[in-house]
Amino acid sequence: MDITYQEAKALVEAAISLAMQRNISVSVAVADSHGELVVYGRMDNAALHSGVLAQAKAYTAARERKPSFENGRWARETNKDMGYWADPKITGMGGGLPIFKNKMVIGGMGISGLTEEEDEQLVQEAMSQCGF
Repeated sequence: MDITYQEAKALVEAAISLAMQRNISVSVAVADSHGELVVYGRMDNAALHSGVLAQAKAYTAARERKPSFENGRWARETNKDMGYWADPKITGMGGGLPIFKNKMVIGGMGISGLTEEEDEQLVQEAMSQCGF
């Protein structure tokens, strides 16, 4: 089971609405359970590189079925680098979370533009708003 376009679009819209309320600019990406991009949005004034990072975070969360920051923590703890995964799209930066439905991962969501902790908090808030 994968996230639907409508679900992914609702998540991106929720995150952008929350960011607008706070007068901040971010990039938001939602991927399916394989990490393939479903919906992406970059707000006006969001840094260009934040788009690449948001997509990498969504991809990582979906593929690894865990928060994206956990890859970075593991790499630091084991003295490995991110090349361990042999996948250039995998990141260890925080701000990406898997999307669960009926206890199954149906996708991943990533946000970039703030601190890693703030990015992840915004993902959590958008997911909560959309019932995930």
